[in-house]
Amino acid sequence: MDRKEKIYLYMKSEDYTPLTFDEMRIVLDVPESDLTELYSVLEELISEGRIFLSKKKRYALCEKNNLFPGILRCNARGKFGFVSCEGLENDIYISPNSLGSAIDGDKVLAKLTGTGRGRSEGIIDKVLERGNDTISAVMTDDFSATPDNPRIFKTVMLTDIGDAKVGDRVLVALTDYSKSGNIFGRVLSVLGSSQDLKTLTEAIIFENGIKINFDDDTLSEARSFPAEIPEKDFDGRLNLTEEVIFTIDGDDARDFDDAVSLNILKNGNYELGVHIADVTHYVKQNTALDREAFERATSVYLTDRVIPMLPVELSNGLCSLNPKVNRLTLSVIMEINDAGEVIRHRLEKSVIRSCERMTYNNVAKIFDGDAVLREKYAHIVPVLENMLTLSKILNKRRELRGSINFDFPESRIILGENGRPEDIKKVIRNDAHRLIEEFMLLANETVAEFAFWADIPFVYRVHEQPDGEKMDAFRRFIGNFGLFMKGREVYPKDLQQILEQIKDTENETLIATYMLRSLMKAEYKPECSGHFGLAAKYYCHFTSPIRRYPDLAIHRILKDYLDGHDTQKYKNFVQEASVRSSDCERAAELCERSTDDLFKAAYIADFVGAEFSAKVSGITNFGMFAELENTVEGLIRLETIDDDFYEFDEEHRVLIGKRHGKTYKIGDSIEIEVVRSDLLSRQIDFVLKGSKAIRKPKIPNETRPHRHRKFRRNKRGRKNGKL
Repeated sequence: MDRKEKIYLYMKSEDYTPLTFDEMRIVLDVPESDLTELYSVLEELISEGRIFLSKKKRYALCEKNNLFPGILRCNARGKFGFVSCEGLENDIYISPNSLGSAIDGDKVLAKLTGTGRGRSEGIIDKVLERGNDTISAVMTDDFSATPDNPRIFKTVMLTDIGDAKVGDRVLVALTDYSKSGNIFGRVLSVLGSSQDLKTLTEAIIFENGIKINFDDDTLSEARSFPAEIPEKDFDGRLNLTEEVIFTIDGDDARDFDDAVSLNILKNGNYELGVHIADVTHYVKQNTALDREAFERATSVYLTDRVIPMLPVELSNGLCSLNPKVNRLTLSVIMEINDAGEVIRHRLEKSVIRSCERMTYNNVAKIFDGDAVLREKYAHIVPVLENMLTLSKILNKRRELRGSINFDFPESRIILGENGRPEDIKKVIRNDAHRLIEEFMLLANETVAEFAFWADIPFVYRVHEQPDGEKMDAFRRFIGNFGLFMKGREVYPKDLQQILEQIKDTENETLIATYMLRSLMKAEYKPECSGHFGLAAKYYCHFTSPIRRYPDLAIHRILKDYLDGHDTQKYKNFVQEASVRSSDCERAAELCERSTDDLFKAAYIADFVGAEFSAKVSGITNFGMFAELENTVEGLIRLETIDDDFYEFDEEHRVLIGKRHGKTYKIGDSIEIEVVRSDLLSRQIDFVLKGSKAIRKPKIPNETRPHRHRKFRRNKRGRKNGKL
């Protein structure tokens, strides 16, 4: 235990009373030579929000004074916030008037003041660390800018605008905060026009902390490897270059992490090989490449671009399992019986030579009997057919143990040459998608179980048991439809059976959506506590080291284990990698979702005034969301539904007309009209067809006529001039 923890434990003891620095020095018997270190330790504890210095210059424990550190997350609609604090069961609600100078993303010290309306309430006592050094914003006049992040709902007062002009999207350095809550900043650079899609996308990327460009050291390292793999790198590896091994990916994929092979053994069992790119052969620990990959933790797949975790020299080159070239891999080779059970397996450092680059669409056509493709790929058609048989066996086994399969529609946004959306199409999953999915799931489970019993430090993919209160609410909800779950404890099989009962019924979407929102979110952890959704005791992410850092991390550990090296040195590393990867995954998902919403808003903007058939996709106390066939979703505000006064029934998730009793619920078919699409907020508004409450679309702030030329501020900041 280091000195900081010893001092903190002393301050947590019952005997401790708040002390001044000199008193602390005497009590702890700190020599003169160590006074600087004592002061540094106390300052560090203050910055972490564990202790504070009172007005009387005494060091006191935060927790004993109802002070708790945490990250502030703000609500754009209500302009309030919540602070999530370790050690507290509930988040602390912060009213708009209690935020002080804190903004979304700041690490703060929140003072718990009491409870009200069933929640903990408090005020921001101190900002410990700013979460935003720079933000993207739109200049609304010569003196201020509106942040793109709607959760930062305070206008930034500009002290220096450089070459920026009103209507520009700019990068702003936040320089100061006043006690009254004002934010000050200066323009660093102009990103572009506020209505340009490319600029809007880059603002979203920046808002979510996604790094675009690689630094020179990382690029130099990536370019230092030879174009071809030297034969000396094959030493100590299982040579599989003569085996029938191939990749199956999307039509537009450029980085191929995984390849597959299948043989039928003499005993009738299947020998499935899942061969994963050996990225760690090039990305060594503590190198520039490794530090960059750790920082990014994931590739980010946006509508108009991919932001890779690794430079393209590796992601699309040496590490990608391209056809007809030798590639280094880590292979898990499994013997599987006709019940889908892995009888035995082995993990091998290997070298492969993919014989074909197959696509999901072509494999599906082969399964459907396409004569041209079956002739072209005659050398692998029998293997593909055996793979299809095995994948169905594996899928059946997963279903029998209770694995939950949600089948929500996904979409693909088609861009034109000008970068604007031309069409939005639903993605149709076929047998080829399901085949690869089953093989990757099995490889992930097999490797995770191997690591668990080998007792080595590891990064597991964990999906916790659902929250009891949420499941109780779900039980009450499905009871309205005559459905129920046995017993108090919830098992994956219970939820799977509910999905089977509602399949192809009018309430399928409603109940499946509610179920999904009742489950926990999967994350990375160094402890193996299973994957609830997959009904798996052991699970990890092993199959995509080009685009996910957890996969790369466990490859490094597994290879050291196979080579007989000590793996206990990775204990701290797996903890850090788990936290970083989970954080970056959340940021990437939000960035991907926001970008999709942006391009959908841009697409539907051309259809304002048009009418469509839609389905209700969500119900709230302020209206309902409706989704078109192409997955574009818009909000129908409650005040625009003018045939009755509707109230929100939270327990049943329905809107009920007070006079006529008409109801709207998730899954209902409705007819709508598009009335507004705002690119900045990514908000699409619908109304019900025939509604008399069609409002004039709001003009986004940055496109309103600016009056800055007719207004000037005097030295006291007052406006002079007239309209």
